Amino acid sequence: MSLAVIDILFHPDAFFRDIVTRKEDIRFPLLIVFAGSLAAAGYGYLIGGLTARMMSSAMPGIDTIITLSSVIGAILGTFIFWIISAGIFYVISMVFKGQGSFRRVIEVVGYGYLPQVFGSFITLIAAAEYVPKISVPSLSGAALQDPAIMEQAVKAFMHDPAMLELTQITSLVAVVFLLWSASIWILGLQHSRQLALRDAALCVGLPVVAYVIYMIYNLGAL
Repeated sequence: MSLAVIDILFHPDAFFRDIVTRKEDIRFPLLIVFAGSLAAAGYGYLIGGLTARMMSSAMPGIDTIITLSSVIGAILGTFIFWIISAGIFYVISMVFKGQGSFRRVIEVVGYGYLPQVFGSFITLIAAAEYVPKISVPSLSGAALQDPAIMEQAVKAFMHDPAMLELTQITSLVAVVFLLWSASIWILGLQHSRQLALRDAALCVGLPVVAYVIYMIYNLGAL
C-alpha cells in the first residue's frame, strides 16, 4: 500500500496506466476518501464547537445539535465532493467522446483525492492551534429574534483576528492541495476515459479553476 501511495503522488501516469488494465476496484479509493472525511470531521468538530458556544446560552442543548451536524456534514460532504467531482469530469469528457465507465472515473478520482487528505490533516492541525485563540460572542435568546444583532455577532466572529488567519491558512492549503489533486486527476481521466492529455486537462482544469476562483472570491469577501 505504501508503494501505491508513493506512485499516486509522484508517478501518477504510470500508476493509472497500470490501474486501467485491471478490473475496477474502489476499495482503496474509498479508504482514501474516508481518511479525508475523518480529518474533515475533526475540523468540523472544532469549528462547529465555536458556533455551538455562541448559541448555547440562547438555546440550551443546541450546542450538541450544531456540533453533531458539523461533524456529520463534514463526513458526508467529503463523499459528496468525491462523487460530484467524478460526475462533472465524466460529463465534460463526453464532449471529447471519452470512453470508459463512470465507475472507473469514480475510482481514479478517489485515488487523486489523496493529496487533499494530507491537506485536510494540515488544516485540522491549524484549527487545533487557532481555535482556542478565537473570541466567540455569546448570544441571548432575545438576540436570536433580532437579525441585526445576529448579523453583527456573526460578523464579529468571522472577523476575529485568529479566525481570519485560520481562514486564510485553510484556504491556501485547500487551494494548493486541490491543484495537486487536479494534476493527478488529469492523468487519471486521460487513461480512464481514453482522452488526449489536452482534453483531459480541460475536463479537469475548467471546473477546478472555477472552484478555486470561487474560493478566492469568498475569501476576499470576508
